[in-house]
Amino acid sequence: MPATLSSSDSNDRSPDLRSPLLSPTRKPTEERESEKLCIDDMLQKYCGQFGPWQMRHFVLTSLAWALEAFHTMVMIFADREPDWRCLGGAAGSGCDVTARTVCGLKPGSWEWTGGLGSSTVAEWGLVCEEKYKVGLAQALFFGGCMIGAGIFGHLSDSFLGRKGSLTVVCIMNTIFGCLTAFSPNYWIYVLLRLLTGFSTGGVGLCAFVLATEPVGPTKRGTAGMSTFYFFSTGIAILSGIAYIFPQWRELYIASSIPSLLFLLAVLPFVSESPRWYLVRGRITEAMKLMRAIAKSNNKHLPEGVVLALDEEANNDSPTTNEEDQTYKELLDSKDAISGSLIDVVKLPMTRMRLFLAVAINFLCSVVYYGLSLNVVNLETNLYINVLLNAVAEMPAFTITAILLDKYGRKPLAIGTLWFSGVFCFAGSFVGNAGAWKVVKMVCGILGIFGMAGTYNLLFIYTTELFPTVVRNAALGCATQAAQMGAILSPFVVVLGGGLPFAVFAVCGIAGGVFAFYLPETLNKPLYDTMAGMEDGEGACRSVN
Repeated sequence: MPATLSSSDSNDRSPDLRSPLLSPTRKPTEERESEKLCIDDMLQKYCGQFGPWQMRHFVLTSLAWALEAFHTMVMIFADREPDWRCLGGAAGSGCDVTARTVCGLKPGSWEWTGGLGSSTVAEWGLVCEEKYKVGLAQALFFGGCMIGAGIFGHLSDSFLGRKGSLTVVCIMNTIFGCLTAFSPNYWIYVLLRLLTGFSTGGVGLCAFVLATEPVGPTKRGTAGMSTFYFFSTGIAILSGIAYIFPQWRELYIASSIPSLLFLLAVLPFVSESPRWYLVRGRITEAMKLMRAIAKSNNKHLPEGVVLALDEEANNDSPTTNEEDQTYKELLDSKDAISGSLIDVVKLPMTRMRLFLAVAINFLCSVVYYGLSLNVVNLETNLYINVLLNAVAEMPAFTITAILLDKYGRKPLAIGTLWFSGVFCFAGSFVGNAGAWKVVKMVCGILGIFGMAGTYNLLFIYTTELFPTVVRNAALGCATQAAQMGAILSPFVVVLGGGLPFAVFAVCGIAGGVFAFYLPETLNKPLYDTMAGMEDGEGACRSVN
């Protein structure tokens, strides 16, 4: 009978119907364990360390370095002292054609060959007793960079994120860069350069961290070294732009428009850092991005894999699906983990690292920007000189990228600093006349060759020395120190003679000495939290 069968069938199946409520112990074959992994382990094991996704993201993000090169090095062309010529050419006009400077010449007896609009120096008469204003404008730009690096370093670690901060600085660069072209007088020009520097200071550090954080540990060093190709390429392109637009106002507009193009055409295709998502407690978005990375790299990220912070991933005990889901819900609802420079200073390990990173970045910047700005004193074609310096940097990036994972960060930092210091020391004894002028130029090129490799390496080194929660804040502090060195570099160049090269030599050699006290970070993980780094480094010391 149907009724009887239904009743019997119901009685037979009653244990199964009640099973979800009773939650009986599962059979071992039915229970699925999951694993908690930090981002580095997940990239290595499942997503791929540097596949098509990372390549596309790396190239798009690193294009921002060319923008920083435009806004920084434009001063070489906009603030240059152009050539001049005597009017009439007749004797007794008050103009001496053999004079090396216009100082002391009779007003109206000479003129700038490119016209008053060729540079700020020509338009506002920034020569002779007013020449200090050129250095002041350049120094205040780097001062703005120093302030901006600290502020945007903090904002990119906190609520704005890496991509949000990069968006803001590019908007500001576009606005202030274009407004600079309409400066009615010198002091408005200086103010706008200061504001441009403020936004420019955040471009490089945000772009660097955003480009390298999704890269696996064994590929991160090479990828990080490659970011500076974009900076050098930007300088080389700027030489061409400056040649096409010789008037300084046109040049500022032409060098600022690319920031707008980057905002509209590139940034929409750039993703936020999964590490930032993780430390901000946004695990769902972090996992979604990691799955997208795996899919784009033709990899598979299993459902049972859980993204975790360092100290949580160190717990190797397996978890079931129910425990995994509970963990995800807890991590999604937990407060964001944050940090600041105060936390860096409190911990002895990171305090010493920060001090050394600040000192080395400062000394390196004095040499790098000093040698870059010193091209105006070589009395040769300015456009060619800037182009050659940019080209000279590129082999340094290639060589350091090749040697980076073979010899490590520390030996390479010491070697490049001392390489630059030695050639700067030799340049300090060389005169600036006849054939010796060429020798001095070669010393300068080799000096910038070595220091370009160091400058590139320091971004990677500093990034790996600190955990995610304070990484951009620490990098911002080191960048601030670098901007302080850049502020001093124009005044070192003004010394003239062999003194600038002597100062550069001392800075390079001293920087190499400081690098001796930094730890090696080759093949070390990128820690997420201060506690995770302390535990990880402590475990390494106990093993050794």
